[in-house]
Amino acid sequence: MEVNYSNQNLILTGNSIFLAGPTPRDEAVHSWRPQAVKLLREIGFDGVVYVPEYSTEQVFQDYERQIKHDYERQVEWEWNALDIAGAILFWVPRNLRDMPAFTTNVEFGYWVREDRAFYGRPNNAELVRYLDSLYQRHHGDRQIPSDLRSLCQMCVDYVQKSLSK
Repeated sequence: MEVNYSNQNLILTGNSIFLAGPTPRDEAVHSWRPQAVKLLREIGFDGVVYVPEYSTEQVFQDYERQIKHDYERQVEWEWNALDIAGAILFWVPRNLRDMPAFTTNVEFGYWVREDRAFYGRPNNAELVRYLDSLYQRHHGDRQIPSDLRSLCQMCVDYVQKSLSK
């Protein structure tokens, strides 16, 4: 498995999973994405994981610079990765104080109709009722997992099945 961060050149492949969802804006708030990467590795995913975060610990030190100088590059990287990803994993551990997920709302609304879009959130996520309803409207045959491992497994299964066609 290869992890492709947004401050790296984009690796173009359909054997991939994009980790969509809220990104911490404060160093005191931990990202959920390292856990997702760990779980995908444990599951045995052999593709590319697109992580829309920087690969270094300097993310928050550089955050002000990123906002001013790298915003357009970041957005372009994300859009291109979303376009080619074999699956889009939306994990929404929404907490209005620390991870409001406002951009995630827009991305989710844009991509939810895609068969390759998968959604989950912990039981304590705030204000996700509309996301739940919209996801069920388009993917009523799928469960909405409340644990990240199950969501990762759903995405891996989908990508593997897609590649075997």
